This record gives sequence, C-alpha cells and structure tokens, in this order.
Amino acid sequence: MQVQTSSKYYTPEEYLELEEKSEFKNEYIHGEIIPMTGGTTNHNEIALNFCTNFKFNMRGKNYKIYMGDVKLWIPRYQIYTYPDIMVIQGEPKYQGTGTTQVTNPLMIVEVLSKSTINYDKTDKFRFYRSLPELKEYIMINQYEYFIEQFAKNVEGQWVLTEYESVNDILSLKSIDFQIPFSDIYEGVNFQ
Repeated sequence: MQVQTSSKYYTPEEYLELEEKSEFKNEYIHGEIIPMTGGTTNHNEIALNFCTNFKFNMRGKNYKIYMGDVKLWIPRYQIYTYPDIMVIQGEPKYQGTGTTQVTNPLMIVEVLSKSTINYDKTDKFRFYRSLPELKEYIMINQYEYFIEQFAKNVEGQWVLTEYESVNDILSLKSIDFQIPFSDIYEGVNFQ
C-alpha cells in the first residue's frame, strides 16, 4: 500500500540517501517519496510460495529471483519501486555503485492488495513496460484464485492470459517454468 506524503520534490540522489537511513521502505515517483505499508499474511504466503518454487525448480539455470527488498530503477519515468518479485536472466544490471538497485528484470510479479490493485494494473504496469528487458508481468490476486499474466510477444504487444481455477497451472511465457495454483496459494486463507 502507498500513502502519499508532502509534495516536496526530492532528487533521486536525495531519495537514495534518505532511503538508506529509513526504517521503512519508500518508493520514489516523480520526485515524491511515498511510504509503503506492510503486507498481509496472504500476500507473504503467495510471494514466498512463488519464490521458493521458482528457486528450487530453477537451480543451476541462469536466473536470479528477488523478493520485495531490491529496488527497481525505471529510468524513463525516474521511479524507484520495490516489486514483490523480480526475475533476472543472467546477472543483474545495477544502477549506481551498489547492489541494491537493479534495472533489468525479465519478469515482475505483483501480489495485488486492495490498496494497490488499481495502481498495479494501470500506471505501474505502464512504467514497467518501459523496461526493455521486461517480457512478462504477472498479477496474483490474494483474495481469490485469479492470476493475470501479460507476456510480450515477438511483435512487442502485451498479450493477456487469465487463470481463475484452483486446478490451473501458471505457465510462464518468458521462462520454461510452470507452477500449479495449489503451490502458489498453499497456506492462503480467503476470509
């Protein structure tokens, strides 16, 4: 969830300096620093389930997976954000001198919450699409069995596939990887 604060403009450098000392994560969007709130247990279960399955099944392959704490720099829009899950093929490309800000995800997964669903489906997806390496964007609903998968085809168009059954299997388009809904939603309580 994002909560907007004051309208003071910060440079990316000022944001990074403040973020390094901050006790909480904040996103940087068009010069504004936006605090992020915590997630739900369902959100955490889903993200952890996806990452654990991916990491285990993709051992020895040339992919890195990151969860929630690695910043993504989107240069076209001057945005720093924390996707729930990012997968990078090969080695991360870093923005700056450290190892906390990457620029080259192949795939991004967001676990939708009531407070971010509209942003994740609209502006945030538009920002993500500006990344040349990005080939797949997945939005996982934490309140019901429902996943929206956008994959970039060879013509550069984003194609939507929807899944909405407990018996479905999410098949990635950019990576040779499949995961059943039962594994994604294991431990999730829809109440």
